[in-house]
Amino acid sequence: MRCHACGEEVLETGIYCHKCGARLDMAEETGAAAERTEPEAAEGGGPPQDQAPETPATPRERLQEAVAARRSAPDEPEKDLWEGTYSSKAMVGMWVLCTAITIGLLVVGALWFRTPWLWYGLVIVLLLMWLYAAVSFAYRRLSVRYRLTSKRFFHEKGILRHVTDRIEVIDMDDIAFEQSIIDRMVGVGTIRITSSDRSHPILLVAGIEKVKEVAGMMDEARLDERLRRGLHIESI
Repeated sequence: MRCHACGEEVLETGIYCHKCGARLDMAEETGAAAERTEPEAAEGGGPPQDQAPETPATPRERLQEAVAARRSAPDEPEKDLWEGTYSSKAMVGMWVLCTAITIGLLVVGALWFRTPWLWYGLVIVLLLMWLYAAVSFAYRRLSVRYRLTSKRFFHEKGILRHVTDRIEVIDMDDIAFEQSIIDRMVGVGTIRITSSDRSHPILLVAGIEKVKEVAGMMDEARLDERLRRGLHIESI
């Protein structure tokens, strides 16, 4: 039997080494402890070393990670999101007004007009009023076109002379919509776009059907484009 400390040959019945004085029975305890430690280390039961606990990411860090991911991703092509024109439902208010005026004038004529030339004048006034309403509707219906993409909003107008205005969605600062009582009944409205574009700081997009959904689509496209370009949408 040899001493576990100095390696000198010693008696098996001895308790201490006669050369270095180390206790001989400590070798068995040390070996047993080593045997117990090895399975624990193999099973991963011991505490991890050099591993700091993870801390939850702050909103700023999450935004920075999202921006970095967008920048590393390939540039997405421009996609069409929505296209429309002036809705015929937006003229319901004018048709109702013209109808009310027509009925009122006919009642007045039946009560007060006694000569034919007064009736001729009344008929001419009514025809001109309805003609104006019809021409106004036809012009708005045929001359106005709207188109929204993932990067820009196009506002086209004109029949003989066609003019196209465009606004970058990233330049849109605020998007709101407004509806009258009749507009809410038929489901149309006007979208008000406030932007940093010099040519169109305020743009009114009238006669939009499903106005709430279209306004939400514009706002979502604006936020996506700002995030893609790495801008802070709001202070955090």
